[in-house]
Amino acid sequence: MNWRSGSRGVVLTAYHPSGGAPGSRRSGQYTMNHDHSRKTPDGASFDRSGSQDSLDELSMDDYWKELENIHETRGNNQEERVALVVKEPDEGELEEEWLKEAGLSNLFGESSGDSLESMVFLSTLTRTQKAAVEKRVETVTQTMRKKNKQHQIPDVRDIFRIQDDSKGKVCDGSEPSTVGTSENKNETQDGTKGPKLSLVTGEQNSLLEDMPFSDTDINLEIPFAEQAANLRDSSAGKMCKSGGGDTLLPNFRLPKDKTGTTKIGDLAPQDMKKVYSLALIELTALYDILGTEFKQQKAVKIKTKDSGLFGVPLPVLLEQDQKKVPGTKIPLIFQKLIAQIEEATLETEGLLRIPGVATRVKSLCQELEAKFYEGTFNWENVKQHDAASLLKLFIRELPQPLLTVEYLKAFQDVQNLPTKKQQLQALNLLVLLLPEANRDTLKVLLEFLQRVIDHRDKNKMTLKNVAMVMAPNLFTFHGFGSKTIEQSEFVMAAGTANVMRFMIQYQKLLWTIPKFIVNQVRKQNTESQKKEKKDKAMKKLLKKMAYDREKHEKQEKTLNDADVPQGVIRVQAPHLSKVSMAIQLTEELKAGDVVARFLSQKSGNVQTLKKEEVFLYEIGGNIGERCLDDDTYMKDLYQLNPNAEWVIKSKQS
Repeated sequence: MNWRSGSRGVVLTAYHPSGGAPGSRRSGQYTMNHDHSRKTPDGASFDRSGSQDSLDELSMDDYWKELENIHETRGNNQEERVALVVKEPDEGELEEEWLKEAGLSNLFGESSGDSLESMVFLSTLTRTQKAAVEKRVETVTQTMRKKNKQHQIPDVRDIFRIQDDSKGKVCDGSEPSTVGTSENKNETQDGTKGPKLSLVTGEQNSLLEDMPFSDTDINLEIPFAEQAANLRDSSAGKMCKSGGGDTLLPNFRLPKDKTGTTKIGDLAPQDMKKVYSLALIELTALYDILGTEFKQQKAVKIKTKDSGLFGVPLPVLLEQDQKKVPGTKIPLIFQKLIAQIEEATLETEGLLRIPGVATRVKSLCQELEAKFYEGTFNWENVKQHDAASLLKLFIRELPQPLLTVEYLKAFQDVQNLPTKKQQLQALNLLVLLLPEANRDTLKVLLEFLQRVIDHRDKNKMTLKNVAMVMAPNLFTFHGFGSKTIEQSEFVMAAGTANVMRFMIQYQKLLWTIPKFIVNQVRKQNTESQKKEKKDKAMKKLLKKMAYDREKHEKQEKTLNDADVPQGVIRVQAPHLSKVSMAIQLTEELKAGDVVARFLSQKSGNVQTLKKEEVFLYEIGGNIGERCLDDDTYMKDLYQLNPNAEWVIKSKQS
């Protein structure tokens, strides 16, 4: 890898055929006859216990062989790669960008006076989240004052001064703070019906001690940074490191939540936008508590291909794919390559590890570019190992990494966190931060890799083997890496392979939105609604809306012959023949039971629908829209969001 320093950043160029890249036979540094697990390229001894899990030499060999194959493939490609420029931010620029990403740009700059939305957002943050925001605001403030910027510069203390009396201090985290909630569990301050949402650290300290969570339970009710702070405080600043010799991953599990588990894709886009901001702040707060630096990378925009298959940005690729298959969320070539691999059999020994023939793979790549969209490509000519090589090539050739330039280093740095549980928590938040196209493609990839592992008795590809083979393809992105790559290659190899293991092993957990984040979204929605109701300019409109709603409700009453009594919800199913049904709430009633009642009606188009195609949705109240899992207890959820409407529909409708 060649480095050139510039006035505004660092230019990272790809490996050139004549350069002898690290890991290639040409350089002679990583030849497979060497003992890679004990020697670094400069001859210094390598402490294998330094990684989170010790990895046997055989599985490490899989990593180096894969890296060697990658460099050979690059060596065969005579085309000069476009350099990727990673911008080195000026003082305060990183923090300013972070605040923009977190949706808090209103706290500084020319628009700092118009920050009502930001104030609502800040009022829902936890102690550690506020501390993370405060730290970045302080840095930006100091930078602006140094540069004598003319626009308004807020005082950090003003930003975090909550109007109602709060318990304790925000800044140093020594005492817990509270988010204002009504004393009445089912009544908000403006008198409307609503729940008491617990987001707050004052109650969380006792909850952490009292809740029956085991070491392998992933607590999604208490913010991760609060858990880390409590662990730090209770152990007098000492945290147990992950065992270096432990090669087995813990059997982490999610305790059942009676109000339902929320997966990525279950929430409406406007709520997912809030989830993104909260996940970024929570991840930063977690890293702050653990004393680990969290920095987003930023790539300067470069010219990329605007058509084709390989080396095309994911959004561009999906845009052209959606012209062929409307609504598709995964690149068609990616789907087809996985299908081609599975069509043969997943029992093939060495699947993913044994490379295809390099010259044949290159030829197939060129032929696919020319014929794939025309539908004239002959897939019968594609051998299974060649298809696997093409799949990995597709991932590597993306103009920006699948894990994104912004967060690739953050994914790599997960290995440095003290405990496996904290590593998993960080990965969960990082997955939430990925763009939708990247996240959807990663999900399909991980699901495929798990299916390969399911056949390990035949194909000899265990979790460790698959992780070792795939890690270089996701983490050694061309033109992007560590300045000290020669020294850190071995440590990074073991570390990124372990991160890869985590992503495969715990993928179902990683696609779960933590309950504490969903509760914060609910709180934001509730606070925003209260602000709107107090806005004088909205009074006239609200009056008209109330009149229209009353008129509509009277019409509904006429249709339904009676109001819905206490303890009963009315469920709408506009796309089914039975469009409405009153459901009595009981302690044991679940969302799946409600859907089953509608599907049991033998009329209209209900007969053509399958249970897995339709879902019960929670709409309105303190959430935009949320698809419920079948095990959601309806009475518990109703108490959390009594103003919601309940609608049965498919995810496509």
